[in-house]
Amino acid sequence: QVQLVESGGGLVQAGGSLRLSCVASRSIRSADGMGWYRQAPGKQRELVATITSGGIATYADSVKGRFTISGDNAKNTVYLQMNSLTPEDTGVYYCNGVKRTVGGGWSSFGAWGQGTQVTVSS
Repeated sequence: QVQLVESGGGLVQAGGSLRLSCVASRSIRSADGMGWYRQAPGKQRELVATITSGGIATYADSVKGRFTISGDNAKNTVYLQMNSLTPEDTGVYYCNGVKRTVGGGWSSFGAWGQGTQVTVSS
């Protein structure tokens, strides 16, 4: 089973930036890509960005233009650069492998890591 370790979270003021990292213990070969998810207090986990092995990225509307996902296949690592942060970005951020669904969306699979906490103060 692939182990995922997220890091880079912290406390930042609104308008600030953070860079998250996710290291996988090995390549998730059955995945179509990797995704970053977040879970705000009292809310369901939501997908915020994905990247395919070919480097094609997609973003949730709420983070477009502010977040950038990137990956290093050789290091089994995916990053999330977050700029212009707002309090609404507060939550625990997780990464996971993703696969395309029949409907054209993305679904996660595999065990979740512990996540990394991002707190944005106003």
